[in-house]
Amino acid sequence: MREAGRISKNALIAGGHAVRAGATTAEVNAVVERFITSHGATPSFKGYNGFPAGACISVNDEVIHGIPGHRKLEPGDVVSLDVGAKYKGFHGDNAATFIVEGGRDMEQKQRLVRVTRESFYEGLKFCRAGNRIGDISHAVQTHVEKNGFSVVRPYVGHGIGRELHEEPEVPNYGRPGHGPRLMPGMVICVEPMVNMGTHLIRQLPDGWTVITEDGLPAAHYENMILITRGEPEILTVGDEEL
Repeated sequence: MREAGRISKNALIAGGHAVRAGATTAEVNAVVERFITSHGATPSFKGYNGFPAGACISVNDEVIHGIPGHRKLEPGDVVSLDVGAKYKGFHGDNAATFIVEGGRDMEQKQRLVRVTRESFYEGLKFCRAGNRIGDISHAVQTHVEKNGFSVVRPYVGHGIGRELHEEPEVPNYGRPGHGPRLMPGMVICVEPMVNMGTHLIRQLPDGWTVITEDGLPAAHYENMILITRGEPEILTVGDEEL
């Protein structure tokens, strides 16, 4: 799983480098898929419940599950990449949000991306054996909401292993002291999905793409975490920090 995580993170990094003005989301996806397959793995998302690509690429008000296509990225676009790789029977899964250089009025978008990433690390503090899922969820929600943003509720983090999505679910909101207890050996994906405005969302007719109800941007950040008898270990570690 560490190797699946390493491939997933480096594929995400490669995709992030491809996020630039004029590139299409299909071109970014191609970079991700080539990286995964060139390292002896397969894209976890491609064909999963019929999803047609190796990466979910969600732009601006698209929260998650954006389908890569002919859309050209423009300066200031907020671009979330969600990437997974299957290696020797085990999955890796991670996500991050990038902003296309050259846009105007960037401060609030940059803050959205920063707070989303920070909220993951607030949740990570509670990824210790003996704690409960709700402790993670509450930490994520508290950090997001105190900064004036909102967490998406219908979609959540998850366990991971031989299957891409396993129990337990890991919501980005909740009460401390509630939910399944964390045990050594568990691997979970904590993935804050954060909206600049309302937490309300809706799905587009394509059956995949989820957008914010108010049309404001969203951001996404995810790593997979091994619960140990001591400090948690992030398994999606690559050659660069995101």
